[in-house]
Amino acid sequence: MTQDSPSGWEGPGGYREALSVGAPLMISMGSTTLMQFTDRIFLGRHSVAEIAAAVPAGIASFLFLGFFMGTASCVGVLVAQYAGACRPDRVGPALWQGIWFSLFASVILAALAFLGEPLFALAGHPEQVRGLEVDYYRILTLGSGFMVLSTVLSAYFSGLGRTVPVMLVNLAGAALNVPLDYALIFGTWGAPEMGIQGAAIATVAGSAFSCLLFVWLMLRSPSTTKRHNFSAFRLEPEMLWRLLRIGTPAGVQFFLDIMALTGFSLLVGRLGMVELSATNIAFSINSLTYLPVIGMSIAVSILVGRSQGQGRPDIAQRATRSVLRLSVGWMWVVSLAFVLLPGPLLDLFETTPGVASLPGDPPFSAIRDMGVLLLRYVALYSLIDGVSIVYFGALKGAGDTRFVMWTMFVASVGVLILPSWYLVTTGTGGIHGPWLCLTAYIAVLASAFYLRFRTGKWRLVKVIEESPKRECAES
Repeated sequence: MTQDSPSGWEGPGGYREALSVGAPLMISMGSTTLMQFTDRIFLGRHSVAEIAAAVPAGIASFLFLGFFMGTASCVGVLVAQYAGACRPDRVGPALWQGIWFSLFASVILAALAFLGEPLFALAGHPEQVRGLEVDYYRILTLGSGFMVLSTVLSAYFSGLGRTVPVMLVNLAGAALNVPLDYALIFGTWGAPEMGIQGAAIATVAGSAFSCLLFVWLMLRSPSTTKRHNFSAFRLEPEMLWRLLRIGTPAGVQFFLDIMALTGFSLLVGRLGMVELSATNIAFSINSLTYLPVIGMSIAVSILVGRSQGQGRPDIAQRATRSVLRLSVGWMWVVSLAFVLLPGPLLDLFETTPGVASLPGDPPFSAIRDMGVLLLRYVALYSLIDGVSIVYFGALKGAGDTRFVMWTMFVASVGVLILPSWYLVTTGTGGIHGPWLCLTAYIAVLASAFYLRFRTGKWRLVKVIEESPKRECAES
């Protein structure tokens, strides 16, 4: 089988390279999935109202955090392209501009933490849910600066292709977060029973722990001096501009995506507690599908970025094809589980017998019945979502983030939010109306990203400065 064969295992951009970079990131995202999934299970067993509050409040927190995380993640694009161009001396400055950006972001996010009450008052959710939403949102937002910094440090390691350290840090974070989550939600092992507040505190603590581990790994790296990781701490306006030029559209795209999901969740909440709870549980189960594929999306960004730095868009195309086939294969397996085993998945969220429910909690049997229906939608759009996520990663790795941003804006407003608002306010279609809009939204993104990649315009995007060709030394 030749290197240029689209089904080749060996060679640059083949399945072996895609898996060597992507498999640790899939496991890494799987650990994030585990943390979020167990968090939802613990909250669902503590109170139906808390699981109803956790997803809208968590998404609302990410609505603001998303812009800064999306921008910070483009540190990985710079690092990958500089590494591909054999310019390790520029890797450290790229990293430090991301660190300075994360410090600025933490101040802004802390100031936004106090918007919870007016935000959820506008949502019109039941009273017993609203106070829980405010508490969860406020704690997450106050501590979200750690998540931005963790994104920068993770992007640095990923951009170099060192995805195993990223995996190990995330596994260590899960090892801390899951038991801490349990202790603070239920009040075990001497901890106070804090419910949804405890879940938020555990999440912030996990992010801070990840930052410390990344710094420790960086200090131990033998290539730290060569990459100027600690000597290039000065603010470089030109390098910061490069980060913002590709990162701001990526941040806006991330913001728009989270805004669309936030709006969707808030609109579904108007249909009732059963619809809101079933939707939130379906989203939590859905994370089992898309977060590992996001790991592969990061992998294709690295491979495309490195190939662009080398001036080899042909390798970038081959890598994208390899990652796409692996990701869609994963989506098929998980989607079948959603169709064939919806009951056992939903039963994980049933409130523990003997635990007192809050006033207004609906019976879990009604939530379960609706959840079975919604998981069929999840199974359908997950296959389409795999295509969208992979091609998004490829375009991002090439620096073609403006197109992604504008596509996300048009689709989120015109395909998801406005049609869902109309269907919910007019009572048309019940729960089917907004979920059909969500499926159409994902299909539009997948089609647009695929067609953009096919045109090849991403090949012309320049992310880093031109430099003479160099032979890469062992790094």
